[in-house]
Amino acid sequence: MSDAAAERVAARFRSRFLRHYVASKLAMDPLYRAVAERLRDHELPVTDVGCGLGLTAFYLRECGVRVPIAGIDHDEAKIAAARAIGAAYDDLSFTAADARDPIRAGGSVLLLDVLHYFSDSAQARVLEAIAAGVPAGGMVIIRDAVRDGSLRYRITYAAEWFARAVRWLKAERLNFPSRQSIARPFRERGFVEEIRLLRGRTPFNNYLFVFSRPASGTTKR
Repeated sequence: MSDAAAERVAARFRSRFLRHYVASKLAMDPLYRAVAERLRDHELPVTDVGCGLGLTAFYLRECGVRVPIAGIDHDEAKIAAARAIGAAYDDLSFTAADARDPIRAGGSVLLLDVLHYFSDSAQARVLEAIAAGVPAGGMVIIRDAVRDGSLRYRITYAAEWFARAVRWLKAERLNFPSRQSIARPFRERGFVEEIRLLRGRTPFNNYLFVFSRPASGTTKR
């Protein structure tokens, strides 16, 4: 993917702070290119749960992904900012809502750096609902740091704690999941899985999980 896509996204933000934040985020974090690569030829609509400022949706558009994208986030200020930028693109929508509420996606789902703000039971409910609801040919892409006691995990926890302390992130708790707890509901339903480290130039303990529901055949529900 060309860095020009990231530059075009950053240029759309009016405030100097957000332009620098977005440019740095897109340059350092390999997440956006990884998601765009997997959705490049995708045909189903996408729901971005915990969309924040809408960066993933904007980056996907700039990379040529044209499917409808619906963003959900509980931070109304970020949703307002996403709507202001999103008006320049077709088929993008942003809604202020709790990611723990029932999700009727009807397509593929992104859950990027979200799970670790929920309790164990809430994580399980969200993952179960997504796994049960994704249609044949659909994809679930999850990125999160996993709890494994490593130095990178401790650095990730400290960075998230600071973001909460300064109120950049409005989250009730920090509760990082394990690899097994993320994968379990998808494995039980026969999804094809890809799990790999996704750190890039960051110091964080991030993993990418891609679960694909076969377009034909049967899976457990």
